[in-house]
Amino acid sequence: MTAQRPNIGYVGVGLMGLPMVTRLCALGYRVRAYDIVTAQNDKARAAGATIATSPADATRGAPFILLNLPTSEAVESAAFGVEGIVHALAPPQLVVDFSTVKVDKGRAFAVRLREATGCGWVDAPVSGGPPASGSGTLTVMAGGAPDDLARIAPLMKDLASRFTAMGPSGAGLVAKMINQLIVGCTHAVMAEALLVAEAAGIDAARAFIVREFSPLLDEIRRNGVGGQDYKSALQELLQSRDMPLPEYRLVGTHGPDHRKEFQVAVIVRADVLGEASGPSKKTTPSDRGPRIAHATPGCASRNTNSR
Repeated sequence: MTAQRPNIGYVGVGLMGLPMVTRLCALGYRVRAYDIVTAQNDKARAAGATIATSPADATRGAPFILLNLPTSEAVESAAFGVEGIVHALAPPQLVVDFSTVKVDKGRAFAVRLREATGCGWVDAPVSGGPPASGSGTLTVMAGGAPDDLARIAPLMKDLASRFTAMGPSGAGLVAKMINQLIVGCTHAVMAEALLVAEAAGIDAARAFIVREFSPLLDEIRRNGVGGQDYKSALQELLQSRDMPLPEYRLVGTHGPDHRKEFQVAVIVRADVLGEASGPSKKTTPSDRGPRIAHATPGCASRNTNSR
């Protein structure tokens, strides 16, 4: 006999949330969903969800409350606002936040919720985009208390092809931040390769090594990175991929001559790095300058501390 699936409260049925809600309903979960956009609620209802009147109302009768929201501010409002989930939660209900938010904010939300309600909070940012959200093939990086991570493991089997318990609260967000750092730097390198290839008169898409990255190359072409202002174009790309921009900043632009030096600096707040290293990692005031990774054509990457 198949075990009955638990009820789900769901807040945020947008680009990523709606495909997930649709999948959950198709698998037999009873989902009580809420979104601030009426049209999204209508789509969730059509997929089989019951529509709540507020985030607090979405928690009713659900052991798991899932959040899938675009910004730290949206998460804070849904969790702690006038009609936030904090006003309706009680143990053993558990909040799972799929949103990509600032690391320090995510940790603070978890502490705040536990102090107010006694309930746990798991940060579980995802990678894979809307298609993976709808097909149950997301990659989920999770941070939280060990018991809470164990509790959501069966649910994650229906939502993710890869679910990794990264560690304590905030660990999932740190993992996502590192993932996006790699994505951002890859965009920069691919943009530079594209510009050099086109300046040399060859089709970069036909080059063997570039062919392996053709989807990324297509995205760079669509966003107009090659030959343009890298600072603004790459910033837009990072935003489209949920890059935690307060922790990252791109500086410098490419000159009109492709042989001139191109520099991208990805800046990560030192206090975030210190927190990510665990409780035993202590930082001093002199350590709290930004850490900068530079990339220039023809040079090996190098790490420096900026004071």
